[in-house]
Amino acid sequence: MDVSAEPILKLDNVSAHYSRIQALHSISLVIRQGEIVTMIGANGAGKSTTLMTICNVVPTTEGSVHYKGRDITAVSADKLPMMGLCQVPEGRRIFPRLSVFENLEMGAYFRRDKTDVANDMDMVFDYFPVLKERRRQAGGTLSGGEQQMLALGRALMSRPKLLLLDEPSLGLAPLIVKQIFSIVETINREQGVTILLVEQNANLALQLAHRGYVLETGRVVMEDQADKLMDNPEIRKAYLGE
Repeated sequence: MDVSAEPILKLDNVSAHYSRIQALHSISLVIRQGEIVTMIGANGAGKSTTLMTICNVVPTTEGSVHYKGRDITAVSADKLPMMGLCQVPEGRRIFPRLSVFENLEMGAYFRRDKTDVANDMDMVFDYFPVLKERRRQAGGTLSGGEQQMLALGRALMSRPKLLLLDEPSLGLAPLIVKQIFSIVETINREQGVTILLVEQNANLALQLAHRGYVLETGRVVMEDQADKLMDNPEIRKAYLGE
């Protein structure tokens, strides 16, 4: 990974609150073009809140968020996919009554390049052949793993430059998790999509990522190359079960 690459995302001393409760305390992080970066930490550490704050679902109360050099701190969440920033939220949140095909179409709702949209649909079906088999099936009838594939495929239909993934392995069988993480790595390598990953399975996340941030009670307490974090005795004891 080229450490001199331009930042695609930068958080400067970002704080956020849920009512009177402060959830993030002066979070600063940098994501460079082409990286896979993970945030690890215990439940309640602020990982998902960080993603939601980047997307202005949870408003920033202090600090700033910059995407591709532009301040997006106050940009509404619905405008971000058109800018190339897309989130796959925890729990998938697909449209359960729409078909697989219609869910994927929703990912490209703002695009007018019909030929390229069709090509991207084929690309998603190449990544996830099971979605092609079930393209007329209602999204809500899919298995958990298939819904996660659909959520990821829907995000890809927006042609993201930066993809925020929130707990993609949650509740899934190990074989399905391995398949999804393999596709995430392929998307990064083949499409050049930058990825910020929140993942409870720290071991899996650090194997996939180039760099990692460790969060505790809404604060960044450590940042390093992923392999160095995996070799860190404190990290191994606290998050890798050793």
